[in-house]
Amino acid sequence: MAGIDNKAVAALVERARRDVDSGLLPAAQFALAFEGEVVVSEALGDCITDTRFHTYSAVKPSVALTAMELAAEGLFDIGSSVSDVLESFGANGKDAITVSQVMLHAGGFPYAPLGRTETTDRAARLAAYSSWRTDWEPGTRFEYHALSAHWVLADIITEVTGRPYADVIAERVMEPAGCSRWLGIGIDDQADVADVVGVGSLPSADELAALGLDELPGGVGEEMLTVFNRPWLRAAGVPGGGGIARAEEMARWYQAVLHNPDGFLHAETRSDAMVVRQNHPDWTGTPANRSHAFVLAGRDGKAGMRGHGHGASAGAFGHGGAAGQIAWADPATGISFAYLTNGLDRNDLASARRRVALSTRALACGKKQ
Repeated sequence: MAGIDNKAVAALVERARRDVDSGLLPAAQFALAFEGEVVVSEALGDCITDTRFHTYSAVKPSVALTAMELAAEGLFDIGSSVSDVLESFGANGKDAITVSQVMLHAGGFPYAPLGRTETTDRAARLAAYSSWRTDWEPGTRFEYHALSAHWVLADIITEVTGRPYADVIAERVMEPAGCSRWLGIGIDDQADVADVVGVGSLPSADELAALGLDELPGGVGEEMLTVFNRPWLRAAGVPGGGGIARAEEMARWYQAVLHNPDGFLHAETRSDAMVVRQNHPDWTGTPANRSHAFVLAGRDGKAGMRGHGHGASAGAFGHGGAAGQIAWADPATGISFAYLTNGLDRNDLASARRRVALSTRALACGKKQ
């Protein structure tokens, strides 16, 4: 197969099967795409290739790119204050926070809360923004905003279009790429979605000590992640982590972003999406290497710390999600890759290692151009 190393594909398949065959993960999918087509697709364990999985934060780029497309058309300015679009957001000293800072996880409100009412009622959500406060000075650091930032982006999309954000995202950046919607899956359309389940054990003291840690920093835990099994939440379409997709579609979507068929993305959108705008370090000390939409691998030898595989080109772009979900494309080989599982590994270090191992093997499948 031109452009694909079949021996390397066999090694990728073997690594992907390992955690399912051992009984750790109940199911997983992965797909490899090249020149606009899916060339390898596997369904492992209790699933088929048509099964849909929770992508968690791997959905974030589709939200960001939609907002960037609307900005490119002059509906708002990414460099302007959020409160210029969403007036209620400016309360409590947040009036200077820019849309760009929100996209770059530099807004200073990483843990701002929303309850069930705000999740399903936009008016209540807009009111809640007025009560949010910052934890640190916006623009001065990077701290991952797991859910809060992309709620703001979603409401900007709705505000400037007058339409539900999940519909706009599907129409603007999913359908033109030949993909179905990833957000806002109706309750009557969820029969093929795999429920997530907790698996494995917490990291051992020795694993943590090897990293100089007593414990991992707090984040989005198993209890919050399994909530996404609830039909009403799947239907709500949480923009920062409620994505639902198949690995084949994710790999195909990254091909579309890589090649931009029929110019479905404005040239300035795609160009901006490939430029690092945020490089403050994360909690590990690794520079974030984020554009307004993606995490870029970079050329500093720390691609693995960003979820990319070892050997990724500097321009490789993608985004991970909880439980080791991953999707990316690498311009150097022209391939894209996606991996999804419904096993929520309680050992975040193990799922991170799995993500890098799979991505490294996927990278090896592409022959250098």
